[in-house]
Amino acid sequence: MGEMLVVYELDKALATRVSPRVSPGEERPVRRVHAAPCAPGTRTATGPRTLCGKDTFAMPTACWKPSGHPEASWYPEEYASAVCPDCDAVMEA
Repeated sequence: MGEMLVVYELDKALATRVSPRVSPGEERPVRRVHAAPCAPGTRTATGPRTLCGKDTFAMPTACWKPSGHPEASWYPEEYASAVCPDCDAVMEA
């Protein structure tokens, strides 16, 4: 498997309160955390789809890179409860 990036699927509704799932400056809380392959020829831009098949167009990319943390999970720990089970299954395989 090539280089992977972590992307956030955001809630459609605006956040009404501050929670640990809302990053500073972010208006909408993270609904799901997905893994997406890098676009060909780059290590910083996502390809068009996540590993579970969702469109990455409106998903912000996380600063967390799975390759930068080989001893840890592929996603940031603070988002463990929001991990996409389909992406997780592919990443663990």
